[in-house]
Amino acid sequence: MVQHRTIDVNGIRLHIAEEGSGPLVVLLHGFPESWHSWQHQFGPLAAAGYHVVAPDQRGYGSSDHPEDADAYSIFHLVGDVVGLIRELGEEQAFVVGHDWGAPVAWHTALFRPDLVRGVAGLSVPPPFRGAEPPLQAMNKLFGGHFYWNYFNLPGVADAEFARDTRTTLRKFLTMAAGDGSGEIAQPLVDPERGWLADMPDPEKLPEWLTEADLDALTESFSQGFTGALNWYRNLDRNWELTAPWQDAIVTPPALYVYGDRDVVPAFPGTPELIAQLPRLMPNLVREPLELAGCGHWTQQERPDEVNAVLVEFLNSLT
Repeated sequence: MVQHRTIDVNGIRLHIAEEGSGPLVVLLHGFPESWHSWQHQFGPLAAAGYHVVAPDQRGYGSSDHPEDADAYSIFHLVGDVVGLIRELGEEQAFVVGHDWGAPVAWHTALFRPDLVRGVAGLSVPPPFRGAEPPLQAMNKLFGGHFYWNYFNLPGVADAEFARDTRTTLRKFLTMAAGDGSGEIAQPLVDPERGWLADMPDPEKLPEWLTEADLDALTESFSQGFTGALNWYRNLDRNWELTAPWQDAIVTPPALYVYGDRDVVPAFPGTPELIAQLPRLMPNLVREPLELAGCGHWTQQERPDEVNAVLVEFLNSLT
């Protein structure tokens, strides 16, 4: 049974959900999500002999929401994971991330390979550092209409998304699903209209998403979206801070899983990156796993397949 508590980590308080005992597995959610996005992983991973822990990451849910946007750099986010591992009394952990949680997992393995027994990313491949700051690059490609640029307008997306939190989350989740419940929206935004105005809002939820799931997620955003959006407001800063890791590779054993209907792996340049992963991650345990018909919410849309490959991955390293 999943238990909940709050612990002091890296100068903030993190809410964590946990189940099981054994080697530590840290599950890191993405945007706009919470620990709840891993609900289908707790039982199977705990039954396989692991201590499964999923935090609400900083700026999310019942964890602290620092006011200063500078408190959401990649070093803060990785620092939270390192502090969590230590606070739980462990010397090492498996780290698994989805969406934004994946870059945190990959960077934890990059910065502190001594702490990471194995690293797995869902949807988002390792964020190898480009030639220029990402917001600047997206601005050149899309004239400031890419959603990262929209999220960096102070207070704008914050207000739009908080106007009707439940509708915002329903639109995001159905828009990026792979089962046809919603059309995949282009990640381009008219700043004058906002993103939600053109985002479909199907009456019927996809099969993997219940009204209770939506209730839980809506409650987790009761403090608004600013903390979550502050992650995006550090994209260029992260590019500057990670200059010492230019061309570095992820050395711990690694696993990458993605859906063939996920807009993230299909983004220009990403298919080529995925093809290079065996070279860029020398300890990739298998070829990247593509799930047919799966959209962005990998572990929620395809829990059985994700659980099976995660247990196989963990067991191979235990």
